[in-house]
Amino acid sequence: MNLSKEQKRAISHVNGPALVLAVPGAGKTTVIIHRTANLILNHKVSPDKILSITFSKASARDMKERFNKLYKDKFSLPVHFSTIHSFSYSLVREYAFKNNLKYTLIENMDREVNKINILKSIYNSINQSIITEEKLENLMNYISYIKNMLITPEEFLDNFKIDIKNFKEIYRAYENYKSSNRFVDFDDMLTLSLEILKRDKHILNKYRSKYEYIQVDEGQDTSKVQMKIVKILSYPKNNLFIVADDDQSIYSFRGAYPKGLFELRKTYKDCKIFYMEQNYRSSSNIVSVCNKFIKKNTIRYDKNIYTENPYLEPISIVKVKSTEDQYYFLIEELTKHQKDDIAILYRNNLSSIGVIEHLERNNIDFHMRDRKLKFFNHWVIKDIMSFFMLSIDDRDMDSFENIYYKMKGFISKKQLNYIRTLNNSISVFDRLLKIPGLNSFYRNIFLDLKLEFKKLTKLSPYEGIWYIEKILGYEDYLREASKKFCHNFDTLKKIIDYLKIIAKDTKDLKEFTERLEYLEKLCNDSNKNKKGVFLSTIHSAKGLEFDRVYMLDLYDEEFPTTSSIDAFNNGDFHALEEERRLFYVGMTRAKSHLTLITMDDKKGEIKPSRFIDELEKLFPNC
Repeated sequence: MNLSKEQKRAISHVNGPALVLAVPGAGKTTVIIHRTANLILNHKVSPDKILSITFSKASARDMKERFNKLYKDKFSLPVHFSTIHSFSYSLVREYAFKNNLKYTLIENMDREVNKINILKSIYNSINQSIITEEKLENLMNYISYIKNMLITPEEFLDNFKIDIKNFKEIYRAYENYKSSNRFVDFDDMLTLSLEILKRDKHILNKYRSKYEYIQVDEGQDTSKVQMKIVKILSYPKNNLFIVADDDQSIYSFRGAYPKGLFELRKTYKDCKIFYMEQNYRSSSNIVSVCNKFIKKNTIRYDKNIYTENPYLEPISIVKVKSTEDQYYFLIEELTKHQKDDIAILYRNNLSSIGVIEHLERNNIDFHMRDRKLKFFNHWVIKDIMSFFMLSIDDRDMDSFENIYYKMKGFISKKQLNYIRTLNNSISVFDRLLKIPGLNSFYRNIFLDLKLEFKKLTKLSPYEGIWYIEKILGYEDYLREASKKFCHNFDTLKKIIDYLKIIAKDTKDLKEFTERLEYLEKLCNDSNKNKKGVFLSTIHSAKGLEFDRVYMLDLYDEEFPTTSSIDAFNNGDFHALEEERRLFYVGMTRAKSHLTLITMDDKKGEIKPSRFIDELEKLFPNC
């Protein structure tokens, strides 16, 4: 295999700490594979003395397969390619066996006792309400962040405004429950491993002796606890080899700690730094744009990404007036090109909904990295469907109970409890009118509601959603609920907007419901079909490459996010720099053609992403 001088220098490193700073498309995995072989073949290191750690099962599997393809016949002993969690789990199990303990991993969702059910139960017990899927995901992310950053819930709450009521109490209850039952989740495996290594000298010395050389892939994604584990394992020889790109650090919400890369030289005075700056993936036009763009960040190692690949065409910036105009542009573009090496990338999973709707309507095959979209089961969708179901059958008490306080009219819990006692074969509105001592104010409201729900039955699904929002007062409820429960109102509005996009080409509620069910099934089954256009968030597309990349929804408050812009305006630029890194990761997935799609409604309500502005200033002709 032909290796560059940069790659050869890194591969030739043997003893002591080293940091390899590798730009996108520089061949990071190639370096780890060939360095492993170099240690074994040329420096007589036993294969079982080398531990190579990465942060996903797919990456570990890929490294192992590529290594075996090149070198399997040359060694009798296996080389260990492992995720940090898998390594930690084996360490915890050994400690448990030694001390006659039994830890139960609660990450298996097929078991009745699992992490999700435990957290749901604790949340319900403390807050006396059922947690939404969206908040459950946030809750798990917050707990994971605390564990990975080795901080307390108090320190976390001092630095972040979150949407979970009584979070500290929930966190403590969860930790106590696990501790009393010897349950562990993925994050506990890391913190417990670190504790074991600090507490049990026998196990520590055994693992230090077992693995004399430790290699870490994707070092920029390492959390504080993960970095501490590899540091304590590699001491005192410090044969620690880390391959990373600080410009691709995009997982701070999971506890990734890129600051650890900048601290390596303080920790290890003899740490060698190797630069791999040549990109083998992308055309020179894409590389030159990305190089200048990422230099806008201030907290980074100074690298210059370059390539010897030819110039093909300028990157394309497309400005449209509306969300749907993006889809019309994409469909027009996709009909011109072979579909199997094209990716459509976005900041948030929600952006995929409109794309999926239009691709399917135009018979364009697609497959997705993120299959389980929360959109179809979101409580907002369930609310909208409850409005429709009540309009069809105004005796439907279940639908009414779900939305009675989410519409105009000020219907109280007391009034609801009363009508539950009445004949359920008549309309809920007629039952409301039977409430004793009802004043004229409420009587007129209930009569109006009865009439308005009848009008709803005559509207198309698209018109009906607008009617529910504006006439029946659901938008007002969402605005109030956002303030009260820390929801993001803009996100809730987007969910309704995407619902309208799906509803637009359906004539009645039956067709609309069937359309939602069909699209959900299509998304769930999309991994069975590897043909067609690839749809993904940029986070999930990291490490992948495509001939042609389209990035969409590139407008301010979406990408970069509102919170990162607010933080920047208040003097904290860290979040905005991570958003810029994420934008950079998206652009560097493209090999030949890169199109950035933004919106500008000319009224000032939607503004193109400030990153688009930066690119236009850096490259007026791009």
